[in-house]
Amino acid sequence: MASIAIGAKQLSLGEVWHGLFESSGTYGDVVVDDRISRTVLGLLAGAALGLAGAVLQALTRNPLADPGLLGINAGASAAVVTAITFFGVTSLSGYVWFAFLGAAAVGAMVWFLGGSRGATPVRLALAGTAISAALYGYLQAMMIIDDAALNKMRFWTVGSLTSATDSTIRQVLPFLVVGMVLALALARPLNAMEMGDDTAKALGANLNRTRVLSMLAATVLCGAATAACGPIVFVGLMVPHVVRSFTGPDLRWILPYAAVLSPVLLLGADVLGRIVARPSELQVGIVTAILGGPVFIFLVRRRRTAQL
Repeated sequence: MASIAIGAKQLSLGEVWHGLFESSGTYGDVVVDDRISRTVLGLLAGAALGLAGAVLQALTRNPLADPGLLGINAGASAAVVTAITFFGVTSLSGYVWFAFLGAAAVGAMVWFLGGSRGATPVRLALAGTAISAALYGYLQAMMIIDDAALNKMRFWTVGSLTSATDSTIRQVLPFLVVGMVLALALARPLNAMEMGDDTAKALGANLNRTRVLSMLAATVLCGAATAACGPIVFVGLMVPHVVRSFTGPDLRWILPYAAVLSPVLLLGADVLGRIVARPSELQVGIVTAILGGPVFIFLVRRRRTAQL
């Protein structure tokens, strides 16, 4: 409700209400075409990032893992700058598919380099970190060499909901739905894996299948969200920790709550960004980074978290 009612352009509640039922005109264009689409995309992307973060933390047994750990954000970003520089892609509809393919390709590469059938949490994390470093170097080189790429990428790379349209939502919705269903279905086997490989095997969990499906779910969720909004950091890191504080370690509760509370954080940050910089606005990726930095430092310094 706040995301629809509050924007960089100040409208009274009466004007917002009028815009909800106005098919065209000033209020209808602002409320329906801009704010509602932006809110829907924020809900979907927030749920995707929160679920992906919770799945990756369970998969890698790393409480500080987030969707960037496996290089998925870097893969999407590198694919977008490649599309701009070498293929002349200028529309968001083109970015979406390149970003998603880049994220999927990097996810597959991390799985291959991480040992495939012999993959372990440490190997996956190391492979993702190495690939991320290489891709961000490539990304910066392309943006320095090509001014057009720099101009087009500078807003996308900070993460934003301003590009939300009905077309963008329709393009990423099938991937988000599939990824969310798959992530929620993995709660039980991931619970077993969190107790260690030997215990998980004793409980009948198929480790390789669970790891493959977990990486697939995280890649689909992060790839689709990043393709639509750009790389938004810290949502997938912060929310699972907040959820664990009142649900405990059971992923059957953590995953659904993360899917509900992550959009609250993302839309709250987006609304805050509209208010503090009026008549302009701060991109939501900047706001989540500002909020997430202190939280990350707090998590690192917590002795109990570091020992998980």
